[in-house]
Amino acid sequence: MKRRSQAERTAETRARILAAVVESIAEVGFPRTTANEIVRRAGVTWGAVQHHFGDKDGILMAVLEDSFERFAARLADVREEAPLEKRVCAFVDRAWEHFASDHYRSMFEILLQSAPDGREAEGIWQRRMFRGWNRVWDGLFGDAGLPRRRSLTLQHYTIAVLSGLASLRILEGGIGRLQEAELGLLKATLVRELTRSVAPGTPRVRSSRAVGLADS
Repeated sequence: MKRRSQAERTAETRARILAAVVESIAEVGFPRTTANEIVRRAGVTWGAVQHHFGDKDGILMAVLEDSFERFAARLADVREEAPLEKRVCAFVDRAWEHFASDHYRSMFEILLQSAPDGREAEGIWQRRMFRGWNRVWDGLFGDAGLPRRRSLTLQHYTIAVLSGLASLRILEGGIGRLQEAELGLLKATLVRELTRSVAPGTPRVRSSRAVGLADS
């Protein structure tokens, strides 16, 4: 049997700890995801957790970053040159897989519970998440040439629909009665809005960096 390298062992331990946090939040909720619960599920000591992440806040931030990396990876094979309708369908389907996952549920609870007044959570979302979301969006739909404000509006609308469906899915116990119809409506809306004509001379979204909210 091939002996694992130190880097491989480190990556495996980090992944096990992150998985333990996600699993715990999904099963017992954020308040009960204590240090003891994390180490019990991960099968490591708290000293090992501190070595890799520093403290609980460090773990939670790593979960947020890992969640978005997983979201971006789901879309990595969607080609810019594919027909717009095909790109939209792939984007919505893959994005929904992420929003319906335990990783998104854990991320959402972390953002809510770590900042009860919502201001800090909003800042974390803007700085850490929206930049990445905007890069994915612009990579897939930048050729639509929408005005900046319209592009941001569509992005926020898409996030609102997917996060709302994810919340309903939790409330309905995972049944998701109207899920397919609602996702179909989101796809049709995005195709329509992304193909709308834009008046000559209107500023276009071409940069891959996040605009507006990401820089505020």
